[in-house]
Amino acid sequence: MNSKIIVKNSDFSFNNNLTSNYELPFSEHIEELRQRVFHLFWVILLLTCIAFFDVKFLVELLELPVSDVKFFQLSPGEYFISTVKISFYTGLLFGSPFAIGQLLLFLLPGLTEKEKKIILPLLIGSLILFGLGLMFSYYALIPAALNFFLNYSDQVIEPFWSFNQYFEFILVLFYSTGLAFQIPIVQILLGLLNIVSAEQMLSVWRYIILVSTIIGAVLTPSTDPLTQLLLALAILLLYFSGAGILFLIKK
Repeated sequence: MNSKIIVKNSDFSFNNNLTSNYELPFSEHIEELRQRVFHLFWVILLLTCIAFFDVKFLVELLELPVSDVKFFQLSPGEYFISTVKISFYTGLLFGSPFAIGQLLLFLLPGLTEKEKKIILPLLIGSLILFGLGLMFSYYALIPAALNFFLNYSDQVIEPFWSFNQYFEFILVLFYSTGLAFQIPIVQILLGLLNIVSAEQMLSVWRYIILVSTIIGAVLTPSTDPLTQLLLALAILLLYFSGAGILFLIKK
């Protein structure tokens, strides 16, 4: 006798939400998940290889915010390892839409129509917000942080930076900002699950200002106040935007 898993639609506090059951063999779930992960692996690997083929363009793109700095490598293989990392994270980044698509195809059969109307926009919105976070980091946070350090040491120290350390600095700033831009998605989920209401989110705005300042200081790898302030302001804007969107949804 095959073991079965029963998938029931969760109640997002919608009125008159009908309950429907889907019974699928557990082995079919595992096999489908295995195939989708396998396809995702090969897509990311292919994109990584394509990125590595033209990795010099990516390196030049990463060096644009600091055109006046000369980079060096501390060991013979440091630059090679850095380019492999850059290629992998590029493949991971451009493979994320395919990952979202595979996740949607895996979840859709077990969702009701009302849940689909919520889950689909949330996943797509999460992907868009992550991309906006990367752009905000590249065009605002990274130049602000690097210019602060360059101006601080101007006419005192000649700027020679390790490329590997520079890349790790940018990588942390990239992904921390991308994750910070997921705040509205988390707020909407908490609101739809009736854990926290939009009114409650807005009522604690004083604490949110303090928390956003702390998060801005923790997530930024640099110690300059300008970068931390920019990220804190972005977090505040995202938080109040998420509360406003939740208020409109629940209205």
